Amino acid sequence: MTKLRNYDWLLFDADETLFSFDAFTGLKKMFRGYGVDFNEQHYDDYQGVNKSLWDAYQAGSIDAQTLQHKRFAPWAAELEVSTQQLNSGFMTAMAEICEPLSGARSLLERGRQHARIGIITNGFAELQEARLAQTGLRELVDLVVVSEQVGVAKPDPAIFEHALLQMQQANRSRVLMTGDNPHSDVLGAQRSGLHSCWLNQHGADYPLAIRPHYEVASLSELEALLIRS
Repeated sequence: MTKLRNYDWLLFDADETLFSFDAFTGLKKMFRGYGVDFNEQHYDDYQGVNKSLWDAYQAGSIDAQTLQHKRFAPWAAELEVSTQQLNSGFMTAMAEICEPLSGARSLLERGRQHARIGIITNGFAELQEARLAQTGLRELVDLVVVSEQVGVAKPDPAIFEHALLQMQQANRSRVLMTGDNPHSDVLGAQRSGLHSCWLNQHGADYPLAIRPHYEVASLSELEALLIRS
């Protein structure tokens, strides 16, 4: 097993890896501006549409614009506004309520002592830069790669290839990708020849045949590994 100190790059997913992502609270905040008391039933209905769209997006069946449009289409019709307006309002609300996960800042500060730091996310560009600025983490991150801008989403190896070109990194075994999603983060890294770390905060069973190089329950645990290695 490669020592963590020997990695040239430490890559991270964004949502539920470095940042909290409370979509229900964000939607409530956004819809409040339209006089809507967004409740749990509204959220369940929204997620019924949103989840299938995200699955299609990560499979490459639809693009980011289609996802953003279709998930808000029913609400746009009801409120007589554009889906773009609702989506932008949601991104703003999510940035405003965003908090780094416990241990995120300390891990990035420690990681920068030995490697460069990058983010590869299937989220949307409008949100990523806003919450990096909001949380004060922008100065700790050397590279941000967003699927919406690249045109492909994790786990497609193409987004990792794009990142490697931006990083000017030829030795894939000296790159560690950490994320909470086994399918998009770990599998994507494995398909691209990178080392992988699964952030398993909820004690779930690992669902894939090929295990990651590391498994941690928290970012603080990953930092402890970094110190010990």
